Amino acid sequence: MEGNVLVVGLGNPGEGYEKTRHNLGFYVLDSLYDGDWEKEEIYMYAEQEMGGAAVVLIKPLTYMNLSGLAVKDASERWKVPPELILVVSDDVDLPLGRLRLRLRGGPGGHKGLASVVSALGTQEFPRLRLGIGRPREGDLVSYVLSPFEEEELREVEDMVERAAEAVRKFLREGPEAAMRWANTRHQKN
Repeated sequence: MEGNVLVVGLGNPGEGYEKTRHNLGFYVLDSLYDGDWEKEEIYMYAEQEMGGAAVVLIKPLTYMNLSGLAVKDASERWKVPPELILVVSDDVDLPLGRLRLRLRGGPGGHKGLASVVSALGTQEFPRLRLGIGRPREGDLVSYVLSPFEEEELREVEDMVERAAEAVRKFLREGPEAAMRWANTRHQKN
């Protein structure tokens, strides 16, 4: 890929949110980069080369519902157009373990994605969603802000590894190849 690429992992900062379902975007970025993160006022970032592309990994510090502020700031700083901003997030509408990569589309009820759409002024950016499923009962907000159950952890670790590989494929082979890989061949059994 030519130019800079942003890979944004959506999540919430702070220890209280660290191991929650809503922080899967952060999990994937941590899987891609294990060095020290640089810190700006509204995001943490790491620059590296991946798959032949100059990549900036971004973890917003604005909390989920204002993630777009960090994405817009980073996209302006590194001069990255929306089509080269890959946003990684959780998704309650996908079953646990399922990945879905799309090159554009609406937020689907995800407040973090809605914030990114609003800040960028477009839905024309790729997004990689990681399934967390819906709660059987109870409040959706409490569910996404709760940690995974012990019996879910192995599946979550596998999903995060597959999501990190989907990001690598996106960077190495392009969006279409990554989409085919993530959406069809490499789902949970």
